[in-house]
Amino acid sequence: MDLSNEITSKAKLIRAGQTPVFPPEARDWRYAEALDAQDKLAPLRDEFLIPTVSSLKKKALTGTQPQDEDSKPCIYLIGNSLGAQPKTVRKYLDAQLETWASIGVNGHFTPMGNSPLTSWQDMAEDCARKFVPIVGAASPSEVAIMNTLTTNLHLMLVSFYRPTEKRHKIIIEWKPFPSDWYAVQSQIEWHGLSPSTSMIEIQPDSASSSGLYLSTSSILATIDAHADSTALLLLPGIQYYTGQLLDMPLITKYAQERGIVVGWDLAHAVGNVELALHDWNVDFAVWCTYKYINAGPGAIGGAFVHERHGQVVPAAAANGTNGTNGTNSEARTNYTPRLAGWYGNDKSVRFNMERTFQPTPGAQGWVISNPSAVDLASLSAALEIFGKTSMKELRDKALVITGYAEFMLKQLLVSRKPDDQVNGNGNGTNGEEESEPLFKIITPSNPLERGSQLSILLADKPGLLDKVSKALADKAVVCDMRKPNVIRIAPVPLYCRFIDVWWFVMLFENAIRS
Repeated sequence: MDLSNEITSKAKLIRAGQTPVFPPEARDWRYAEALDAQDKLAPLRDEFLIPTVSSLKKKALTGTQPQDEDSKPCIYLIGNSLGAQPKTVRKYLDAQLETWASIGVNGHFTPMGNSPLTSWQDMAEDCARKFVPIVGAASPSEVAIMNTLTTNLHLMLVSFYRPTEKRHKIIIEWKPFPSDWYAVQSQIEWHGLSPSTSMIEIQPDSASSSGLYLSTSSILATIDAHADSTALLLLPGIQYYTGQLLDMPLITKYAQERGIVVGWDLAHAVGNVELALHDWNVDFAVWCTYKYINAGPGAIGGAFVHERHGQVVPAAAANGTNGTNGTNSEARTNYTPRLAGWYGNDKSVRFNMERTFQPTPGAQGWVISNPSAVDLASLSAALEIFGKTSMKELRDKALVITGYAEFMLKQLLVSRKPDDQVNGNGNGTNGEEESEPLFKIITPSNPLERGSQLSILLADKPGLLDKVSKALADKAVVCDMRKPNVIRIAPVPLYCRFIDVWWFVMLFENAIRS
């Protein structure tokens, strides 16, 4: 089957606002394999360790890796929860460990020959540089690699949520990831305010087919309704539950024109969709690196601070005490207020151990403590793979492979004659039509309003999620379950294949109909 340039041509059509159309033969496994054969990103799959059918059954460590086993790879569609392990992580960690063992504390300042890593003190800055094209920063100075997502969110809220008697509200969505809710609620309470009056929820459109869709008009209307009393807007780039991609540039501009600071939680957007945080004038953003970035469970997080907030401006000497016992005769600097720590101190004076805090210009001035070299080594390995492609190429494939997954799933919902049913072999199989569908897709059908995720809402039947989940797990399908009745799949373009999608749909059909 010749499908030359099929991925590229479909991606262009989707980017132009057209709905992708798949031919009837797309239901055949050979169509999926033909797409894989002309996928220019296919070689990147070899950069990863995909769990195998047998490795998923491990109960104890054996000293072997999945590629050492004579077993087929599983269907890994859970990169929206934890990305697959890059093969080079082991090499990068070994380099960090050998450096530590060989030169000890000198590893902070001494880059080693034959190592893929720079000196420990420069590793976070090196990772920030590699994130510039991923998040659309103007320069590495707008990116800080530190902590984990919620901690970074708290640090950003300390600086950017400065409530006044008039402006004290934070606008969030109705169903944020719980950690965001906890962070916002606790920050409001920290300021002596009540979430009941200072926490505003954007409600989904009840008239939408899913009842979960956050329309841009609803978001803007909520902003207008509370514009004069709102200090900050915090939204997800991609909503974790439904997979909906929000219109970040439009929403950011609209809120800022009304005097509102705008922050984004990009946990499900970074490494997933194209971003232009600097050009969009975003005030701040935070993200994790263990999903689409593939840096490992609980890996170090990242933050973006627009350059206008990261300026460090010398000021004239001010009268007053210097915190010891005399007059402060030294010039002090002006900068955005923050919680400070020694690793946010400018590197040129960091080890002078002085009391005066002189922040590094840009986002890296928000770093508090010495970041883990082990975490940074793992992240560096993951970012190396992104250097072999571009976010445009990844997004092109994501638009098509996610569209293919949607097409295949919708085929299960179409009323068909028994001899039109499809089983795992691509042959006809007898089936019966349900009076109501056993599932529906709650992710927006517009490809430009989603990333590499589809959320499948199962029918409200007792025990259906558990039964389907077990049936999929028994067939070595790894995807995400969200109670009470949602399955999320993420055909990540770095390592997922079209044939993976095809097999998932076949196995999902068997599971849900049984």
